[in-house]
Amino acid sequence: MNQHQNPSSPRRALVIGASMAGLFATALLRKAGWSVDLFERSDVELFGRGAGIVTHRELLDALVESGANIDQLGVAINERIAIDKNDQVIEQLHYPQIVTSWDRLHQLMRATIPGGHHHLRCNLQSVEQSASGVTARFSNGRVEKADLLIAADGYRSVIRDIYMPDVQPIYAGYVIWRGVADESAMPKSARDMIFDKFAFFLPPNNKIIGYPIPGQDHALERGRRRYNWVWYRPVDKETLETMLVDETGAYHPVSIAPPKVRQDLIDEIRRAAKAQLPPSFSDTLMAIPRPFFTPIYDHFSPQMVFGRVALIGDAASVGRPHIGMGVAKAAADAQELANVLRDPSVPVEQALEKFEKHRLDVGLKAVERGRTLGEYLLMPQHADNAPHDPHWEEFHSVHGILKNTASSDFLKAH
Repeated sequence: MNQHQNPSSPRRALVIGASMAGLFATALLRKAGWSVDLFERSDVELFGRGAGIVTHRELLDALVESGANIDQLGVAINERIAIDKNDQVIEQLHYPQIVTSWDRLHQLMRATIPGGHHHLRCNLQSVEQSASGVTARFSNGRVEKADLLIAADGYRSVIRDIYMPDVQPIYAGYVIWRGVADESAMPKSARDMIFDKFAFFLPPNNKIIGYPIPGQDHALERGRRRYNWVWYRPVDKETLETMLVDETGAYHPVSIAPPKVRQDLIDEIRRAAKAQLPPSFSDTLMAIPRPFFTPIYDHFSPQMVFGRVALIGDAASVGRPHIGMGVAKAAADAQELANVLRDPSVPVEQALEKFEKHRLDVGLKAVERGRTLGEYLLMPQHADNAPHDPHWEEFHSVHGILKNTASSDFLKAH
């Protein structure tokens, strides 16, 4: 059991959840002079848990401040294109951006944290608070005490459920099919058409996108990279329930692990792609060994701070992936948290109040923008059916979708 630090020792923080939000919080608080320990319920290090990540200035700033080496972060792209069913370019937009993979970001951030401060097999059971600190109890019998506890345990956060049990993820009405294709496995025609670009195909009520990412072992050499393939498809709630049943008949609430997605669903998405998508996107799917789907949810917690407990990243709010800001928002949450907690003369509770004031509205804006972009999938696109919204045309035009997808520009006015 670890006791509170004495007055001459660094203040101590416990971070729950070793995904990207937890890694950023740990690294940045350590830079701010805190003693930090990171606890993860998994038995193994987290890796291979995602595909493509689009970077934003907010993410790059946090990576640099954390001490991560970003010299070989990802693939630099300069152009976004929209194509039609016949692989003809119908819209182009100059948009320089670095695209990378979850694995690459995890590798860079994990390297900033000493092994002795990263703990596996620690499943949080309860949190207790007093005037002077917080106590965390884990299912393995471990008890940890500190000045602060940070909930970085994702959109199904155990800690958020303790303090805000009514805040639950809300199904958006569609799923995202995804996978990665090795560059070398893609037909030359598909590589020539879409590989070096952020590409879009935008039929009514669907959205297909793709972009290059680092390959195995984070390779960036031409021929060794991969292509991140994504298809947003509307699925009613009743159909989703059937899709969440695996080959053995077991039902998986909320989401299903990629290896458990049934083969008949994979066969159906391949048939649909051949019938509905441009050859470049359809042929790329055929080069993906096993695509999988994830239901899209969003949620927003109207409170991020509870005494000496703070929610960050997806535990606090989730914007739909159209904005491509999940990791960037988590990193910026962690960066702000470290900034307000840097001065040891400022009481923890007072610093956390400032953190919540700064970040709560950002989370709400991200959720709202994700919902707005997601309306393209579910709502009529004809002007006579459009709601009275001055931004409707922009968000539902090809140019507007290219401009606003995976962009954090909407926060500049914040």
